[in-house]
Amino acid sequence: MGVEGGVPWWLLVVSGKELVLSLTGDIARGGGGGLKDWRVMLVSKDYTLSLEVASILRQIVAGPRQKHPEAGLDLCYVTDDIIATSGPSSTFPQRAYRNPTDALVKFLDYKHGVNWAIWEFRAEGTGYPDSEVHGRIRHYPWPDHHPPPFALVPNIVASMRDWLKGPDAPKGRVVVVHCKAGKGRSGTAACSYLISEEGWTVEDALLRFTTKRMRLGFGAGVSIPSQLRWIRYVDRWTKHQKTYVERRIEIHEIHAWGLREGVKVAVEGYVDEGRTIKTFHVYRKHERINVDANAQDTSEPLSATKEPLEKSISEPDELSKKATVESTEKPPLPPRTNHTGSEEGGAAVIFRASHPIILPTNDVNIDFERRNRATYGWTMVTSVAHVWFNAFFEGKGPENNGNAATNGVFEIEWDALDGIKGSARKGTKAFDQLAVVWRLVEDKEEPHLPRLITEPKLGEPVPEMKAADWKDPSHSNLAALGKDLGLRTESPASADVSKASSLKSATLSPSSADASTVNVTGHQPEKDDRAQRPDGEG
Repeated sequence: MGVEGGVPWWLLVVSGKELVLSLTGDIARGGGGGLKDWRVMLVSKDYTLSLEVASILRQIVAGPRQKHPEAGLDLCYVTDDIIATSGPSSTFPQRAYRNPTDALVKFLDYKHGVNWAIWEFRAEGTGYPDSEVHGRIRHYPWPDHHPPPFALVPNIVASMRDWLKGPDAPKGRVVVVHCKAGKGRSGTAACSYLISEEGWTVEDALLRFTTKRMRLGFGAGVSIPSQLRWIRYVDRWTKHQKTYVERRIEIHEIHAWGLREGVKVAVEGYVDEGRTIKTFHVYRKHERINVDANAQDTSEPLSATKEPLEKSISEPDELSKKATVESTEKPPLPPRTNHTGSEEGGAAVIFRASHPIILPTNDVNIDFERRNRATYGWTMVTSVAHVWFNAFFEGKGPENNGNAATNGVFEIEWDALDGIKGSARKGTKAFDQLAVVWRLVEDKEEPHLPRLITEPKLGEPVPEMKAADWKDPSHSNLAALGKDLGLRTESPASADVSKASSLKSATLSPSSADASTVNVTGHQPEKDDRAQRPDGEG
């Protein structure tokens, strides 16, 4: 807070400009440029903004999303009975530029009486207590910028169906979905409902959500590749008796073509009912096998052309002989091209862990980060990307009456990966193509798996998840979602992760420490990572 002419004012830092608000809420001074270019960073919690200024701030933050013309709030009617809104807040500074919870409730009460209920998907916390929305709220949280654990999907859509179509449901009920921005996670849930319960096609559902939620020319409503992959999974699930079988999965190997220098590769998965993403393994230098670049001149899998791989595969799986994806969603990748002319380390590399990497569910995330050498204890992060896939669907489980393949290969190209904080931005290219070799884990450690998961029938109880801390006092969730490009301090713990993609430079012992025991909500930052403000919204 500062004082100008004896009048206290509150400073908003907006994309390098300054906007000063007086006690009356009038704009006293502002930099040039349109409102759409301003991004609010700070506002005093002791100051009550006028309705006019608050509306301007919400318009700035809403950016490309549609604002309801009557309510003046960041929300839209996707259909007559589905409302999508950004996450409301009861705390400062968020309520100054987000939908205030009381304003949203007032609008819903006025338009729909008691016939509305909220479905929220925020692993970072809702920003308000359940009591402020009359307790009419269902919790299915998962981290921002990511698809949901698929085991949540049957319960999400079933609970929405029961509210709208249950035997005791009066006409006129509406479902209100929200995440942080009311875009990625909310759009994934809304489209999943329209596809599975209303018979919409994937294309029609995505188009409707974009048309209603986004301003013309500002992109798609659901834009994150992994979330779009999940929506297509939902379509396949719906067309094949809505059967899903949860299983434990082992990541056997990861094959990369055109891998650049300094790329860290980590395997992640969901724990804590999907609220948390856990890093199960970070590959170390001694877990990399460089393959001669000539092996890339063939469409055959690496393991079929290189002796070290053949010896690593236990019969009868022969997993690495399946490096051509059998995907129902896209044609196989073209033959690998020769990358001998690329920068150093751009050859074919196989990542093979020194111990089994076991994930508790079918949901698999492969995370990438590229770091360049720096001096004076600093390192430069030049690439950040990740990709989610579900082994049940990649194993064609829906098409085989729930009997998914016990092993398989998931392939993807660099340009198709998820970017930073839900955007398309990934930085410099870290590799050209990737194949993840996975297989089913069958042992007695988890007697409840494999577990058949079906959609609860109309009238049956529908499980709900535990809500995240709505206040999130530590803000640890938000910091974990802040991976970005730029300088970071370097720690000894990261020295063995990746400074080159070639084994020729690796001298550390195979007993080096592993980063497999750290849990986070969202991406896991390294100890040497600085917290970033999570400005992306997914």
